[in-house]
Amino acid sequence: MKVEEIYRRDLNLLVALQVLVEERSVSRAAERLSLSQSAMSRVLGRLRSLLSDPLFTRQGQHLVPTEKALSINKALDEPIGSLRQLLSPIEFDPKSCDQTFTIVTTDYAMQTILPFALPRIYQEAPNVAFEFLPLQDEHLKEQLTYGRADLAICRPIYSIDCLQYGELGRVGVSCLVSKHHPLADKQMCLEDYLHFPHAMIAISDGVKSLIEQALEGHPKRRMVLRAYHLEAALAIVDTMPLIITVPADLAYLVSERYDLTVKPLPFHFTPFDYSMIWHPRCDHSPAQEWLRSIVKEECSKLIAKRVIDMGLDADTTALPK
Repeated sequence: MKVEEIYRRDLNLLVALQVLVEERSVSRAAERLSLSQSAMSRVLGRLRSLLSDPLFTRQGQHLVPTEKALSINKALDEPIGSLRQLLSPIEFDPKSCDQTFTIVTTDYAMQTILPFALPRIYQEAPNVAFEFLPLQDEHLKEQLTYGRADLAICRPIYSIDCLQYGELGRVGVSCLVSKHHPLADKQMCLEDYLHFPHAMIAISDGVKSLIEQALEGHPKRRMVLRAYHLEAALAIVDTMPLIITVPADLAYLVSERYDLTVKPLPFHFTPFDYSMIWHPRCDHSPAQEWLRSIVKEECSKLIAKRVIDMGLDADTTALPK
């Protein structure tokens, strides 16, 4: 029998057959299926027509199933059991999850956000695995729609109308200079910022445009390096009077590790929202709902704490006085 022929049959009748075999009574079967007794009798008639067999004979107050009814009932155990399991709510157990999650993100998130969420993730789900891919701003939709990515962590700069998202928190921007930089021991003014050569580490391409908007009407900076990874800028930070523009919390982490000096931006700059983004196909996946809840909770908490620790308010980025 072809699939489309099965589609035209009322498969609910087979469920009714199982209930009739179990109850051996039209009235009790009707009660279980929330039908009237007359409606249940009509169901039995349709079953007999569908299966070309009387299916039951009456013995006193009870129905006695025929051999065909018993044979079909036995054959239905496995498929109906599978359907019951398929249609039942899925109980997600992180400890038994062995899924590999693919996340597209920026170097910033890889260094300063995700490492603080991973310990809790692996504590709850020790068998999961991760693959991190570089964010492609212009192709974010494609990465999440047609690619292998389950989640993106970034500041989106193109339309994400067809995607779902949740905000993680606000991120500010600061500058890093070498201890030997002419500005290392003095306050940096706007003229200084525009005069010295620059390197910018990509959070997303949108951050560069935000800074350019804030500097509209001023001379353009001399950008000698723009890179995805911070290491490229660190390789030349001692060879020229370079100003490296990075997210504020990354600036503090890197300054301690590489003995650099952190400088606030010498102009008004509004912190921007960092988000996690996913395709609607992942919306109701229990595993991915669990992952997003952990990322949201841990990363939002971390970003908020850093804003307070660094003295950043909601409107501007600056070092604590």
